[in-house]
Amino acid sequence: MGITKLLSLSLFSMLIISHSSLAANLAKDIFILAGQSNMAGRGGVHGGRWDGNVPTECKPNPSILRLSAQLSWEAAHEPLHADIDVGKACGVGPGMAFANELLSRANSSSPRIGVVGLVPCAVGGTEISQWVRGSRLYGELIKRANVSVSEGGVIRAILWYQGESDTVRKVDAEAYKGNMERLIMDLRTDLSIPSLLIIQVGLASGEGKFVETVRKSQQEIKLGNVKLVDAKGLRLESDHLHLTTISEAHLGIKLALAYLSV
Repeated sequence: MGITKLLSLSLFSMLIISHSSLAANLAKDIFILAGQSNMAGRGGVHGGRWDGNVPTECKPNPSILRLSAQLSWEAAHEPLHADIDVGKACGVGPGMAFANELLSRANSSSPRIGVVGLVPCAVGGTEISQWVRGSRLYGELIKRANVSVSEGGVIRAILWYQGESDTVRKVDAEAYKGNMERLIMDLRTDLSIPSLLIIQVGLASGEGKFVETVRKSQQEIKLGNVKLVDAKGLRLESDHLHLTTISEAHLGIKLALAYLSV
């Protein structure tokens, strides 16, 4: 056999191995992270800068990937939303702790977890009205969600932490339940997943005085396959609005336990 043919076969084998390795590492269990700043992550952000502290619960793991702003899978690491919630300082959010907790609990007695794919979509300071069907944020979420499953994998849940911006005006706070229910139904329709699990986070803080009104709205949502994980009581940064680094990690663990209990 000539050397040219041997080289060609060797190159072909390398390409097959490379492709197989890539396929093996594609995200299998996909989770959409959406909402505003506490989902995007402000843990450890002080004076407009992140302190770089990454707790053990949020460390990188070869089995955790993130979909970048360029719509490609890459190794996930904090801050997850750095290229999504642009123009703002992003720090630690709940996503990495969530994924690490899922993987640490994956065993024969719990749902099997493969490679976890996180799809960051959260943008700080956004009201729920900015997430309605037809809006830019809604369109980006749908696009990123569809790309995330284009090479295999399944969207398992949307993790939603938003509402702080809807606590400023009473009319927005009182309309939150209806707006959230409509958003859930639209997302399930446009993603063609009628029973898609939605795990929403009960507010721990707000920009206005109607926090309890929004919290009540969250608690009153009775659509099927919608769970509530309460963040109330978790420590806040000195701005009294954003969760601390450790609180974000604790929230991620709580979200993972909620998912595994379904």
